[in-house]
Amino acid sequence: MTELSFSDFYKSLIDLVKTFEEKDTILKVEEDLALNIIRIFGEGIDSVSRAKNGLEEVVELSYTTAEHHPYWALLYNSSHISKSILEKWNDELTEEDLSEIRWMISELENSCNKLKNKVESQDSRDK
Repeated sequence: MTELSFSDFYKSLIDLVKTFEEKDTILKVEEDLALNIIRIFGEGIDSVSRAKNGLEEVVELSYTTAEHHPYWALLYNSSHISKSILEKWNDELTEEDLSEIRWMISELENSCNKLKNKVESQDSRDK
C-alpha cells in the first residue's frame, strides 16, 4: 500500500473545495505545504476574525512555553495585549482594559530589561 503525503492530502482537499465552489459555497484555502499547514475560511470571514484565529496559535504557544524560557514573558504579554485589543475591536476599551494593558506593557519592559542585562553580562564576560 502506498503511503500518502501531506501534499497528496492537500490536492484531494482542493478537489473537494472545488466541488463546493461549484455549488456556490465560497471557501478560501491558504496553505504552507512546507510547514504542513492548511487553513480553510468560509465566506463570512473578516480580517479581525482571521487575526483572532491566528493569534490563538500564538496564545497557545505562550501558555505551553515554560516560564523559564527567556522569551516567554515577551510572548505571553504581547499576545495578551493583542488578544485584548482584538476582543474589543468593535467596542470601546474600558479603563480596566487599559489598566490591564498598561500592566502588561510594564511586564514587557521588565522582560526586555532582564534580557538586556543578560546580553550585557554575557558581552562583558566574552571580553
